[in-house]
Formats: sequence, C-alpha cells, structure tokens
Amino acid sequence: MNKFLGFLKNEEGATAVEYGIMVAAIAAVIITVVYSVGTKTNTAFTKVDTSLP
Repeated sequence: MNKFLGFLKNEEGATAVEYGIMVAAIAAVIITVVYSVGTKTNTAFTKVDTSLP
C-alpha cells in the first residue's frame, strides 16, 4: 500500500508531461513565425523580381 501511495505522490511523470507540452507550444510558435516571415520574404522578392526588366 505504501508503494502505491508513493506512486501517486510521485510528480516526475507530470513534470515530464508539462515540459513536453511547453516544448510543443514553443515549437508551434516558432513554426508559425517562420512560416509568416517566409511568406513575407517571398512576397518581397516577387515584387523585386517583377520590377526588374
């Protein structure tokens, strides 16, 4: 019974899950920013390309 109660009080697994969620959220933000910047950069290069003879 003591091992079971010790298992319930152990928070190492919960901490790992929290870190995993945090890393996934940061990765999603980075992907969104890179996609947005890439689209804007592509638009800028397209404007330059069309303005050159």
